[in-house]
Amino acid sequence: MKTLLKEFSDIYEIFDLQRFTANQWRTSTKKERSDRIQKLENWISSHRKEIQNALWEDFKKPPLETDFSEIYPVTSEINHNLKNLGKWMKAKSVSTPVNMLGTKSIIIPEPKGTSLIISPWNYPFNLAIGPLVSALAAGCTAIIKPSELTSATSALIEKMIGELFKPEEVCVMNGGVEVAQALLELPFDHIFFTGSPKVGKIVMENASKNLSSVTLELGGKSPTIITKSANVSDAARKIAFGKFVNCGQTCVAPDYILVHKDQYEPLIAELKLAIRDMYDPNHKGIENSKDLARIIDPRHFARIKGLLQDALEKGAKLEFGGGSVENERYLEPTIVTGIKSDMEIFEEEIFGPILPIIPFDTIQECITLINSKPKPLALYIFDQEKEHQEILQKTSSGNVVINDCVLHFLHQNIPFGGVGNSGLGKTHGHAGFLAFTHEKGVLKQRIGLNNVSLLRPPYGNVAKKIVDSLIKWL
Repeated sequence: MKTLLKEFSDIYEIFDLQRFTANQWRTSTKKERSDRIQKLENWISSHRKEIQNALWEDFKKPPLETDFSEIYPVTSEINHNLKNLGKWMKAKSVSTPVNMLGTKSIIIPEPKGTSLIISPWNYPFNLAIGPLVSALAAGCTAIIKPSELTSATSALIEKMIGELFKPEEVCVMNGGVEVAQALLELPFDHIFFTGSPKVGKIVMENASKNLSSVTLELGGKSPTIITKSANVSDAARKIAFGKFVNCGQTCVAPDYILVHKDQYEPLIAELKLAIRDMYDPNHKGIENSKDLARIIDPRHFARIKGLLQDALEKGAKLEFGGGSVENERYLEPTIVTGIKSDMEIFEEEIFGPILPIIPFDTIQECITLINSKPKPLALYIFDQEKEHQEILQKTSSGNVVINDCVLHFLHQNIPFGGVGNSGLGKTHGHAGFLAFTHEKGVLKQRIGLNNVSLLRPPYGNVAKKIVDSLIKWL
């Protein structure tokens, strides 16, 4: 092993044990895998309050928000896997093409083996345990590296996994960047990473050294389009929720809005009402709301404030919000207009409670702008006259939602993931199972004379005619 592993010998030892376990688990049954997954659900059900407390301690995430954005996605994933695992594990017969007459073929889903899950800080419980459900369903062992920024939740995950699994089955490795670097030197069979495109490139580079397969859940600037036919009041409430839940620290949050010029002023007015209704219904000040999470740490707080300051200095207009309390890492939900291409907020993923609004005249303007940027993880379109069809055809994004935001993350039958700069590979439901699975093709040939027998040397006219026919007709 390489240099870092000399300093982290325990990591190598656990990986070696997990590699042995992974070979044992290769023949695991549906019941064995289901039992492992069920243990997770049982623990979550009996420790719900502890999970809420950990998220509150890390960045004052409201308990109800923890329930529906951290706990429910995991329990939903568990139940979906338990219901469908038997079907997913079965070998599948495939049809036999004419050129393969006499053969029979099947596809056997087998575990990839050892897996590494590197999870982020923004949804620290959901995005660590959700992928683990898929790994266990596929029959893989796992090492989880949670974020060091959410120390309370990471400690809770370590406690949870320590109570449910042996280290040679599933293990949590807490620590800083150096721990992640040491883990990335190991030849895992699959690496599941959630984070920024910048770090995703580092993960992919390290994975290539061991030819490990990867799932990269990244991010990017997810646009929202409000067409001329959109119901602005409905759209504003959905956008405000999707943008400001988790204080905007969501990879699929609407990053910026493109709104038809006729809807521009009504949208701003409706967004202001929606923000007030959610976070200041009693007119006591949004800073006093217990329903708005805080920014994760001082560095990210300074970064987001810097984006806003840069935009205002370059001529952006503050339509709403802008308030902050530094020692509480509080940033008020903020709306800005007058966005220009030289503003940092126009280029960098915001990942915070700032919402830029840009007017447009034609749908083609939106398409051109979106296609000029890296492919986003999500695209949101609000309309009532099927204008979305042109946008769907002429843009590329990880997923698309029409007349809502972020909802697709909870849909177990829609593969979730990005494209290009926003990610690689899919997850959730069957797609998550497949991420940790190798689909092994098996072909069985009959004994004796068969089609291939006629193509063996010495080559003659019969073989030539067969090949000519194959090229011409098949």
